[in-house]
Order: sequence, then structure tokens, then C-alpha cells
Amino acid sequence: MTDDTKSQDTPTWGPMRSFGRIKARTLKPRQASLFDSLLPQIVLDEARLARIVADPRIEYADATEVWLEIGFGGGEHMAAQAGHHPHALIMGGEPFLNGVGSALRHIDEAGLNNVRLLAGDVRPLIDQLPDGFIERIFIMFPDPWPKARHHKRRFIQPETIAAFARVLKDGGRVRFATDWADYADWTLERFLKSPDFIWPAEGQAAWNTPPADHVTTRYEEKKLGDCAPIFFDFVRKPR
Repeated sequence: MTDDTKSQDTPTWGPMRSFGRIKARTLKPRQASLFDSLLPQIVLDEARLARIVADPRIEYADATEVWLEIGFGGGEHMAAQAGHHPHALIMGGEPFLNGVGSALRHIDEAGLNNVRLLAGDVRPLIDQLPDGFIERIFIMFPDPWPKARHHKRRFIQPETIAAFARVLKDGGRVRFATDWADYADWTLERFLKSPDFIWPAEGQAAWNTPPADHVTTRYEEKKLGDCAPIFFDFVRKPR
């Protein structure tokens, strides 16, 4: 990919490790099979990403928008959004291989052809995206890193918010969800400090009520956090 597809202000990521384990249990036979059969067809390698950047319709003929889900977990949310929005080409990144296997199963069962997967850290992918390319970004229930000494590992940092601002179209949205109160406060504080985003919430229901197009995930149902789910939708200001 040539340098002219990217902004000269593309950030250089620090050594942040925002995710934990890469693999937990042995993949189920079906998931392992899909790694061999389905993943090569939809993997976000350099060649496929270059095609998407050149024109998303080359990769997916019905694409009118490109969305990005960061840390898609088991893939339920990403697959459901893809099914509900066939006009969107959805790129997803997840380093946890068991989650990738689960996502492949959801994609296969639903017969989706508008999802592309990266089994790894999504930040290098973001660096390769042109300015104003993405319509929506989802960050659903990321690792909260609740201990203070680990806060530097949280995905939401000033540099990631700046990266979102660069790749989002004017009026594009970032949806962030968490069930940890401290991470909600952390995220809101940093987005409100950004000159590139607005938070158009009106009243408490705007963040305590799931958005109309939200898809509940297995993680969310486990209620592992310390509060009810909180949802933020931040909007990219016009340049």
C-alpha cells in the first residue's frame, strides 16, 4: 500500500498491549475447520485491505459504507450488525483466536458475505486506512483493565481517539459500551476533551438504555462488570 493512501499525520502507536490472552482452550473441530476453509476467503490481509481502500465495491459489490468493530469477542454483535445492514462492509479485528473461531461460526451459519476479519491487533490496520474512510466504529465491552496500574493498557487513550477522528467520515460515529463504571467515566472524559467529537446525548436514558440497533452479546448477559451496561455514541465533528 502506498503512502499516498494515508494521512501524513497517521499516529505512531506506543507499546500499549490492550488485550490479554491470545488463546484459551482448544478450538472446537468445526471452528478449527473454518480457520482452514472460511477464514482465507475473508481474512483482512494486505492485498484484501488494499482492494477495500481502493474501492470497497471491489471487495463487496453492495458496499455503500465501511464499518469497523474493534475487539469483536465472540462475533455475535458483528455478525448480527452485518445481517441487519447488508449495505455495510464490516471489518473486524480480534486477537483472541477462540473469539475468531466463534465469529467464523456465526458468519458461516448466517451465510454472510459482508464481513472481513483480522485475527490480531487492529491498530496497524487503522494506520493503513485513509482519512475519512469509515462510517461507524464499534468498541463493545473491551477489557476494562480495572487496576490503576493497568489503565495504560486500556484501548481508549488520546492517541486512539485521534486515530478514530482521522479515519472517520464527518458525522461518522464511535459506539463504546462497557459495564465498568470507571471505564465509562474514563472514556467519556477523554472523548469530551477531544476537539474532534461531540456527544449528542440528552438525558440519562441516552447512555443507560441500549441503542435501538444494539445487539446483546453473551458477554453482556454474563454481567461481569460492576454496573449496568453503559452506551456512548460519539459523533465526528465536520472538519
